[in-house]
Amino acid sequence: MTLETTADGSNTLFVPELNEHYHSVKGALTESEHIFIQMGLNHSLVKNPHVLEIGFGTGLNAFLTLLEAEKRQRTVSFTSIEKFPLGEETVRKLAYPEKIAPEESQKFYALHTAPWNQPVKISPYFTLHKVEADFTCFAFKEYYDVVYFDAFAPEKQPEMWNQTLFDKLYQQLNPGGILTTYCAKGVVRRMLQTAGFTVERLPGPPGGKREILRASKVKA
Repeated sequence: MTLETTADGSNTLFVPELNEHYHSVKGALTESEHIFIQMGLNHSLVKNPHVLEIGFGTGLNAFLTLLEAEKRQRTVSFTSIEKFPLGEETVRKLAYPEKIAPEESQKFYALHTAPWNQPVKISPYFTLHKVEADFTCFAFKEYYDVVYFDAFAPEKQPEMWNQTLFDKLYQQLNPGGILTTYCAKGVVRRMLQTAGFTVERLPGPPGGKREILRASKVKA
């Protein structure tokens, strides 16, 4: 695994075995902020949302969510499922807090050092529950208002993108809940629609992908 600097100056990781990056090389920070915060979290009307992230990865999405929760004084419960956690040395090389919010660096590293498989209050507005598990066979016990679907691309990790899993996510969303993902492929859009979602194609992040998807569970 190697460190690479993306177009907006933020770092990402490259996985040679998959020939895949953790984030867009067009801008890791720009991508996460646009897709998961602006189009996801901030689109939710729930005052204190429960967020589910598929793929904790570098912790960037969680950190941006924490910062947004504190900025808006909005209590967020954040659950993230990850099968292959990163080591501390790799995390520190990414240097996300140094670029994004140096004064909050302690909270970023607290996200990574927090114990797995139990809720941990990182700040008054943000509780993290990291689950070390395989999403494809995970038995959900909670319901969510927002889903960040941030698995590796379908051609790299096809087992993460199938109808059964999208059906499961639809069932775990509260009415009015939303799911956002960077992948706008037609096959993904159709699976989301088959699961019951109302799906929108939205403009992608500045300088990045042309389109992304937001799927909503319409209230009855």
